[in-house]
Amino acid sequence: IALTKLDGTARGGIVFAIGVQLGIPVKLIGVGEGIEDLQDFDAPAFVDALFN
Repeated sequence: IALTKLDGTARGGIVFAIGVQLGIPVKLIGVGEGIEDLQDFDAPAFVDALFN
């Protein structure tokens, strides 16, 4: 899964539930407007950012 709109709402969070349900990992996240703004998804860093 490539998540192109990462935000703090349920719209962004639903992708994780879909990934778990289908057994498909989140590989990329978009942090901007263009394809060059795709980054590898780092789950520990994502969780850490939620709490810091």
